[in-house]
Amino acid sequence: MISTYVFDAYGTLFDVSAAARRAAEEPGRGALKDVWPSLAEHWRIKQLQYAWLRTITGDYTPFWQVTKDALDWALERQGFDDPELRERLLALYWELAAFRDVPMMLAQLKAAGKTCAILSNGSADMLEGAVESAGIGGYLDAVLSVEDVGIFKPASQVYDMVGARLGCAKDEVLFVSSNGWDVAGAAGYGFRTAWVNRGGDPVDRLPHTPHHVLDDLSTLPELT
Repeated sequence: MISTYVFDAYGTLFDVSAAARRAAEEPGRGALKDVWPSLAEHWRIKQLQYAWLRTITGDYTPFWQVTKDALDWALERQGFDDPELRERLLALYWELAAFRDVPMMLAQLKAAGKTCAILSNGSADMLEGAVESAGIGGYLDAVLSVEDVGIFKPASQVYDMVGARLGCAKDEVLFVSSNGWDVAGAAGYGFRTAWVNRGGDPVDRLPHTPHHVLDDLSTLPELT
């Protein structure tokens, strides 16, 4: 029986494209109008790649620094040399919107007496800002950041935090992520897993695959 639902944050609960999209909608941002999706995509790709590489090399730095480094790369690739735009995008990243299905899903889980937590590569202060902005703090029993162990997912030390902090066995946990690599890592660790495949992507060719594949989070409370 699943007692504990553990969520990745970025891309799973929070829309990582929202910062670039919101910036593009602001007055005077015409240069972003047609290219913001590409900027958002490359920002996210580099953010993940830098986290993985830092894990491999043992060169940990807080996720906020990784996020800034990734944005700098994405802006240069897109041809932007605009410090004001950079600062605006970074500010908006602290206010990422939750996906529409998130509040109701969390409310249903809490009404059913489930433990709900975030386990994220994000820095603690980043996560605090996102949770507050999205208004979902009341549904969460814990927000766990890799800062406490100094290494990024999918390192097993990160998944160890769940049992240590929440006092649950591995088979009581359903780990939920929109990132195939994260789901693979959690499944290999021993958690039950649900992959939120919002983009309709193929399953990653990795040793461990998701136990459940969902189009969004609306049906998650039905999984036990």
